[in-house]
Amino acid sequence: MTLLPDWLKNGYLKIIDPVANWLVRRGVHPNTITIIGTLCTVAGGIIYATGHIKTGGWFLGMTALFDVLDGTVARRSNKSSTFGAFLDSTLDRVADGALLGGLAVFYALNPVHHNVPMMSVCLLGLIGAYLTSYIRARAEALGLDAKVGLMQRPERIVLLSAPQAFFGLALNGVILGLIIVILTVTAWITVVQRMHFVYQQTSSRGGAAPIPLTTEKTFWLRRRRRTGTRP
Repeated sequence: MTLLPDWLKNGYLKIIDPVANWLVRRGVHPNTITIIGTLCTVAGGIIYATGHIKTGGWFLGMTALFDVLDGTVARRSNKSSTFGAFLDSTLDRVADGALLGGLAVFYALNPVHHNVPMMSVCLLGLIGAYLTSYIRARAEALGLDAKVGLMQRPERIVLLSAPQAFFGLALNGVILGLIIVILTVTAWITVVQRMHFVYQQTSSRGGAAPIPLTTEKTFWLRRRRRTGTRP
């Protein structure tokens, strides 16, 4: 179960499809797209920190396509790589930190909307976002696909951009605060869901010993090369 229906995700992919083809024809490397996308997200976090919430929302909404284009371009240009997947996952954490960190700075320093409890909620949301990604990575190292839960990365990006673009600080910032609370609560629900999933899957092994580290590494590399995906 996820917050975004499949038809919406598939529709978005169809919209950006011509852009992906254009980038492939011009030989743009997917790692370049990943880096540019991360820089744009960091810039969006800085815009949030300065209090320009609506501007930041529109900026993130327009540049969010980079988050999808790198993987699409990698597959279509046959440039998928283990390092590319590693770079993408690593910079995604930088992007998450920039957005939620920027909102935390906004609540900490803004003279009108200064709110210590909301700053704490932002930080809790950041921890939850990191944990959802970490749990999935550790599960995949054990041979499990833990891509379950309400708050996955596409949902997180949508919640951190679309409502802000349309509402900004409407109702004296109440809508922004509500969105952040929803994001944080659903992130921690996802943490629990993924932990429960891994518990169920590992329990079904009947108490078998963990997969050796060398086997984990081999499985990870083979899976990435076989599927050609970028997380």
